[in-house]
Amino acid sequence: MIILDTDHVTVLRYPEHSQYGILSANMQRSVDLHFAMTAITLEEQMRGWLAAIRRARRVHDQILYYTRLVSLVRFVSKWDILPFNEPAADRFEAFRKARIRIGTQDLKIASIALEQGALLLSANLCDFERVPGLRVENWLQ
Repeated sequence: MIILDTDHVTVLRYPEHSQYGILSANMQRSVDLHFAMTAITLEEQMRGWLAAIRRARRVHDQILYYTRLVSLVRFVSKWDILPFNEPAADRFEAFRKARIRIGTQDLKIASIALEQGALLLSANLCDFERVPGLRVENWLQ
């Protein structure tokens, strides 16, 4: 299984993105074709559009953001979304006690990837390489 971090998911959502061709070609060449995202990535994506809706002062200004929120829901409905479950939460807490210093959301994603025995795709190698045992690659290059 290969898990896509939020940055890779964002690229896939927008075919006009400059790195879309690189990522999609790398995914097509992959021996492992089971791609997934985490509930954490879903949360991050949704929070962005929900915040934009809240910031819009006029109701008509919200239309674009609601449209993008619906587009996100349609996009993620085709994906395997991995939960943040008890084993991942236990691993997360163990990493916190071990003072692994990366962002909370990234550490949750790393915990899920390790529990699944999955490769994580992320452009944030600097942080994720601090997590012991995590396999991480950047397919946007």
